[in-house]
Amino acid sequence: MTWAAGLALLKRYWWVGLVVVLLFMREQLADARADLRIERAARATDKAIGERDVAKAEAGFKGQLAIAADNYAGRLADREPIILRSTDTVRTYAETPAGRVLCLAPDRVSGIDAFDRELFAANPAPAGGSAGTVPADAGAPPG
Repeated sequence: MTWAAGLALLKRYWWVGLVVVLLFMREQLADARADLRIERAARATDKAIGERDVAKAEAGFKGQLAIAADNYAGRLADREPIILRSTDTVRTYAETPAGRVLCLAPDRVSGIDAFDRELFAANPAPAGGSAGTVPADAGAPPG
């Protein structure tokens, strides 16, 4: 067969070559689609695992926040002074176990006053107000 005869045959049956190429490409496309489905399934699984991990971390963080808020509130309550406004409240509070520890007996209060007098005995404050007048500032303008 000559070149001319081969070329004439190719011109006449070119569509057979096209069908062969299309069948081959169809198989390639089917493989690519199968690979794409597998990859999408893997991505969906990864996304679900990631969302589960994020939800788990958020729940743990919310728990940590609740515990931290409770601890903070407890520390604030421990630091906050107890303000007693009436003698009845003082008596009632002093009868509780916590009040016995925190409320001072009258002899302890007078002991604190005596301690203050001893502490400041070296520098007694003048009794009944100031001992003298305030010196005038010579550089200040009058009035």
